[in-house]
Amino acid sequence: MARLRPRVPSLRVKFTIENRQGDRFVRRTALIIATAVLALISSGSRGIGAEDDASRLAGELKPWLTCLAGQQETFAVSGNIDVKIDGSLQHIAVRLERFSDDAFDLDLTHADYAVQLRRRRDATAMALPLHKVVFLGKGATDAADRLTPEGITTRLVSSASMVSAYAPLVQSGDAGTVALLLTGLLKVERDAVAEAWRVGGVTVRFTEAGRSVQVASADANARLSISETVSAPVAVDVWPGLKTVALDRAELERQLVRGVRRALEIVAPSPRLTSPARTAKKVAHGELRWIDGQRVALLQGTPEQIGTAHGQLLKTEAMRCIDSVLYSFGTVETVRSGRWFRHKLDDAYARLAPHIPERHKQETRAMAKSLGLEPGLAETLNVFPELFHCSGFAVFGTATTNGKLYHGRVLDYMTTIGLQDAATTFIVAPQGKIAFANVGYAGFIGSVSGMNAQSISLGEMGGRGEGLWDGAPMATLMRRALEECDSLDAVKTLWRDSPRTCEYYYVFADGKTNQAVGVAATPESIQFVEPGQGHELLGAGIPDAVVLSAGSRLEKLRARVLERHGEIDAELGQWLMSRPVAMQSNLHNVLFVPEDGILYVANADHKHPAAERPYVRLDLNALLKEMPGPVAATVAAAGESAASAN
Repeated sequence: MARLRPRVPSLRVKFTIENRQGDRFVRRTALIIATAVLALISSGSRGIGAEDDASRLAGELKPWLTCLAGQQETFAVSGNIDVKIDGSLQHIAVRLERFSDDAFDLDLTHADYAVQLRRRRDATAMALPLHKVVFLGKGATDAADRLTPEGITTRLVSSASMVSAYAPLVQSGDAGTVALLLTGLLKVERDAVAEAWRVGGVTVRFTEAGRSVQVASADANARLSISETVSAPVAVDVWPGLKTVALDRAELERQLVRGVRRALEIVAPSPRLTSPARTAKKVAHGELRWIDGQRVALLQGTPEQIGTAHGQLLKTEAMRCIDSVLYSFGTVETVRSGRWFRHKLDDAYARLAPHIPERHKQETRAMAKSLGLEPGLAETLNVFPELFHCSGFAVFGTATTNGKLYHGRVLDYMTTIGLQDAATTFIVAPQGKIAFANVGYAGFIGSVSGMNAQSISLGEMGGRGEGLWDGAPMATLMRRALEECDSLDAVKTLWRDSPRTCEYYYVFADGKTNQAVGVAATPESIQFVEPGQGHELLGAGIPDAVVLSAGSRLEKLRARVLERHGEIDAELGQWLMSRPVAMQSNLHNVLFVPEDGILYVANADHKHPAAERPYVRLDLNALLKEMPGPVAATVAAAGESAASAN
């Protein structure tokens, strides 16, 4: 007979997921995990109201709450979850066994991937059988991020997730109170004929005195059973036929705990994320403002001063960004590739680092120090951006109402990993360099979308060639151009003369001269596509326009530019970037008006891509002039010089 006592359980997972690259793979994975977790949490969470129904529900919930509240030391959960994603049904087999306060197994199995976790008192293993590899960690763990079954709920669920609202109920283990709340507040209805509970298109049916449950909806079905009988635990280091990769155990468990915790924030965000407190801050060399609901960070000074202010102003947002990239995305990427994600980043950084300016490294190290991070980790993470799937355009002259240049930039990249929670526009005045606006994310100092005080604007689009890392990171080149280049020719020279990585496409523009150019760059070659010039990948040229995208999005963008040629202004420039030119994964959109120093920025939220969100108008020159003393004076002098040149 299993012993009962007040403990908090843990889970054991083995899973496989449809083999997809990038955003689609991450989205499928997040949806599978979210559906599984939320199905378990809400399996009885719709109520009736009559006392006898509440009593019935309490009896059916009791076996599950006893285990989930940790009151049963050993138990096993097994079954299947079917989730419809992108029109096809994804099948996941689940097996979880808890052996003691510090030992469990968890398997999730899908047709294309498999993961097995084993945790014992002195070691933890994560196996990927289809990749023939197991990651094994021994020794001490971090108290804040460990997988010990006891108390695991408090480490997996943060207040930034709506799941935290359910956690105390689950942890209480009081089936009667939970049933009354569900039936009275959430209005779960009993279907006596079907012997099931119903709410909002979800049906929950318990059998075997509550020890089996089936949850059904239009897009998902789960069939799970619970048992007091567990198998004999297998030794944590016995994995016949698998290659063992040794890891620091604290790193292994931190990866999984923080990855799941951040994933729950992303799929079920609480008001802390959906309606964040808009608190302005000031520190030495920096200020955080909220302008029409968007974060704007003003930074100035030496690299060390800028990096320190960055970390001080945006610590919470930077840590969420890091958790999204390193832990949530990193765990999924490890499962997909069979390679430990941090090792992959470290290898990339070792090859990229010689091509990163020392001033950028100094800034990153200072930011890491103010965030309380290992400097090497922050430097490694700042080379993350790869495979951005985007669109861009520049129109001017006869294409616009007044001849003014408008440069649009669409960033379509993995809203599913929650980078929108760290969205920040940086106004940066580096000592001895050109000041600039960088539309980016807390914790990241490179640039993927930016405009400087010399009317230069830049946007990029990722291509193929991942792993070709013997050159300057794309985001580093973009940042250098903002800091160093005062003309379109200077930007072109920087790209032509620098060692490059992977395959990237760009739109560069200069508002002083109404010039723009499209760029196709690989490590071996670089090609500049002039306005009106036809290209085999881009189609026939459009007068006074550079249009860059791919597939149906390129066709739509070209059609829109041709349809409104000669009429385009700031409002139509934003319309050019609307869906379906922007993808569902649309993380941010920017419309630059470099001649005026104006940018319009839209960021995604948890329900809408950036293209469906409001744009906020930011005035780079005005913001720079509001910075203290030397910065304002420098900007004013630069403006007078530009005016006289025109």
